[in-house]
This record gives sequence, C-alpha cells and structure tokens, in this order.
Amino acid sequence: MNNSGQIIDVPGIKVGNQENVEALTGCTVVLVEKGATAGVDVRGSAPGTRETDLLNPINLVKQVHAICLSGGSAFGLDAASGVMQYLEEKGIGLDVGVAKVPIVPAAVLFDLAHGDPTIRPDKDMGYKAASMAKNDRFPVGNIGAGCGATVGKLAGFHKSMKGGLGTASSKLSNGLIIGAIVAVNPIGDVRNPANEEILAGVYDKEKGKIQDSLEVLKRTNERAFTPGTNTTIGIVAVNADLTKAEACKVAQMAHDGYARTIFPAHTMYDGDTIFTLATGGKKASIDLIGAMAAKVMEEAIINAIVSAKSVAGIPAHQDIDKP
Repeated sequence: MNNSGQIIDVPGIKVGNQENVEALTGCTVVLVEKGATAGVDVRGSAPGTRETDLLNPINLVKQVHAICLSGGSAFGLDAASGVMQYLEEKGIGLDVGVAKVPIVPAAVLFDLAHGDPTIRPDKDMGYKAASMAKNDRFPVGNIGAGCGATVGKLAGFHKSMKGGLGTASSKLSNGLIIGAIVAVNPIGDVRNPANEEILAGVYDKEKGKIQDSLEVLKRTNERAFTPGTNTTIGIVAVNADLTKAEACKVAQMAHDGYARTIFPAHTMYDGDTIFTLATGGKKASIDLIGAMAAKVMEEAIINAIVSAKSVAGIPAHQDIDKP
C-alpha cells in the first residue's frame, strides 16, 4: 500500500491545492488544459455536484478542462467559478464563437463541523488552486479538499478521525498509465483490504480503540445521523482514448475501490462521486482500465488515511496506538 505514484503521472494532468488550515477546509483542482473526455458516476445519496449532467453520454459537450473537488458542502461549489476564471484568462474553454467557456465539473464534501464553518472554499480559493496547478509531485493528507476531511462519524463528529487527500498511480507495460486522487470523508470507517485492519473510523478515546462502524450502525440504526455531512469524492485519469460512455463506465467500476476500503460506502448520508478523465493516446480494453482504476482508487484512499495528521483534537491513523 506504499504506492509512490500520483495522478500527475498521467500525461496532461496538473494538480493544484489550496487550503485554509485555521478554518479546516480547502479545494483541489485537476487541470487538463488540452481537454479530456470525461465521465462521472454518483453513488452516494447526498451529493453536491456541478456539471455532472453534462457528462451524460447523450449530451453535447465531449471534453472538460478541469475538475474541482472542494470542501465547504454546497457552499464550496463556488470554487469552480474561480477555476473557470483562471482558464478563461488563459484562453482555454469550449469555443462558442463569442467566447471560450471553460467546462469545470465539480463535487463537494462536508467539512463544516470542524474549524470555522463560516469560511468555505470560494471563487478566490478556486482561482488560486488552479493557478498553482502543476504536473509536479504534491503533498497529501491535510491538503486541499482533504484539509477538513474526517472519517467515522457514525457515532458523532466527536468520535471521528482524520481523513484527507490521497493519490496513487499504476503504469502498465503497454504504456497505459492510470492515476487517482481522492478526498476521503466518509461516514463509515476505512479498512486495509489486504487484512481488513480498520485504519480510521469511530474512535473511542477512553478505550483508545477504533470501533467497527458496521457494529455501530447496528446499535444506532441511524438515529443520530445528520444528512449530507460526509462524502468521498475522487477522480481517476488515464492516458487512453475513451468515449464519454466508456469514461462513465470506468467511473462506475472505480467505485469498487470505495467498496473495498470504506464500510459502509455509498450511504444515504454520503455523496460519493467519482469522475473519469481520459487524456488519450493509448488503446486498451475498458475492463482492464476499469479494473485498474478500482485498484488505484483503493490505494489512493489508503494513501489519504496513512498520510493524514491529527488536527484540532481529531486523531489520525499515524498518531494512535495500533493493536
């Protein structure tokens, strides 16, 4: 699980992060300035998204120019406007004759329970994140959209642990490169699929032990849950030629990475969403790309959890005693 790859290993991908460490919120921008075929699959029942309808294969626009992942709940969708402004200034966008309109889908997660809930990612933060985007290695953990992310809120925010931003990539012998980036903020816990170890979740500070979220769910029966207060949002990228329908299928298959690591995933209280970006150049079967996308997403989720650091009294995986 110590994958050193990042989504920027995929040609044409740049990443920029911006966060407010006092307010515990931030945003992550993935730029594809030359355009990329995109798809999306929304599995959670409490999503906050922008331009996802556009990615339906029956709709007109074929390529996007960036994707914005943000904290701040629905307020955080404003960050995508800053990304649009940055791209417009660079002359990047869909040419509609009288202007070039940047296409920037977005998704948000809920991080208002910690830090300052009155400060959220806005247009200015989105612009700064876009302007910082590079194809260089970037830090993970308490960064960008993962700044205020938490894990294991089934027993309340006071028993949650730190989530974060993670990334991974895989390079195949045929030159195919698949990468993922994800902001991990589920209501449930995160487990290592190799041995089922719970890495972060509902943390009992008195006992110094992470509780099994499925057992907590059995006891609470959702009585204490607050709607829309979670959500894991991610992107997979590949240097392959895909149609919009194929990109949507890859996003769908990549959700297996959520299901292997997050318990429970895709709940009524999560807005779990995955985007696909296909920058082109290689030919490969959709089954191969989708299977590898799920695996890389799985590794990116683990990367987020093991990289996160304790903050504001929220314990992180790396700082608690292990069994």
